[in-house]
Amino acid sequence: MPGMADHGPRVSAMTPRGLAKTLTRHPRPLGGDTARERGDTALSLTGMVLNNGPGTQQLAIGRKPRWIRAKAPSGERYERLRKTIAEHRLHTVCQEASCPNIGDCWSRGTATIMILGDTCTRSCGFCNVRTGRPLPPDLDEPRRVAESVAIMDLKHVVITCVDRDDLPDGGAAIWAETIRRVHDACPRTSVEALTGDFKGDRDALQVVIEARPEILAHNLETVRRMHPAVRPQAAYDRSLKVLRWIKEAGLVAKTGLMVGIGERDDEVISLMDDVRTIADTDILTIGQYLQPTRNHLPVERWVTPVQFDRYKSDGLDRGFRVVESGPLVRSSYHAEEQASRL
Repeated sequence: MPGMADHGPRVSAMTPRGLAKTLTRHPRPLGGDTARERGDTALSLTGMVLNNGPGTQQLAIGRKPRWIRAKAPSGERYERLRKTIAEHRLHTVCQEASCPNIGDCWSRGTATIMILGDTCTRSCGFCNVRTGRPLPPDLDEPRRVAESVAIMDLKHVVITCVDRDDLPDGGAAIWAETIRRVHDACPRTSVEALTGDFKGDRDALQVVIEARPEILAHNLETVRRMHPAVRPQAAYDRSLKVLRWIKEAGLVAKTGLMVGIGERDDEVISLMDDVRTIADTDILTIGQYLQPTRNHLPVERWVTPVQFDRYKSDGLDRGFRVVESGPLVRSSYHAEEQASRL
């Protein structure tokens, strides 16, 4: 039953000695202010969220359970892809977000390319991408991305971005140009675009839709109750609208969710119901939240593989065409396999 599952081991508090060592290694906190509020909240994690103000705390990263194991980066294909990305001055979410699957994905010749720079205008409590004032968009980036995808000879490419709330269109024009360039340069490569919410600007989203990526994704990331702490500049209902607009445009719609960041299992089920009934979304991914640094929201629980299997069954029962659910699943993990199933 929802809410009655085995939640796995909980994390433990940091000792004073451990805190002292951490402060020595990380004397200045990273990222932006993840404690900004959006009106009345049902949940406050203010005492757990780290920001750049006085009295900032450092949180322990607990020991991972045995089922959280990622392949170490290595191999000829990994090195070849790493060099290609460096030579073309590309940013990948694999690197910027410290993805645990970088070794597995790159050794298989797949990667998620991040456009519009490496600095985000938002300060989500889970994300390891830097927060700040971005540089102006690189207008040559779409060409370089397409050229790199052609060199890598990918069957399916995932392209994502930082949020660019500083731009009038949220970066939609660069998005559309990148998708078209990849389609032109690599006609046999399917494109999956993982975008932000464009602050709810449907016209901006339409610019991306008209470029016709094979899959258009937008991640909810967490349940409704947790949004003020986890995604302080986003909104649960706004993200549902974005997903609905994608589906109404006739594209394959996809969203992703983290667990272990403070949600309950019944809330995960409620999110599935919302995504299906309101947005009619096709693909759902569910993975374990991993605290990237001591300056991010802590892991509240380690969800067991058995519970991930239950999530998958629950999602398929609700009509999702594809559900990827597992401890190391990320939105772009094995995305080429998801695309081939549709």
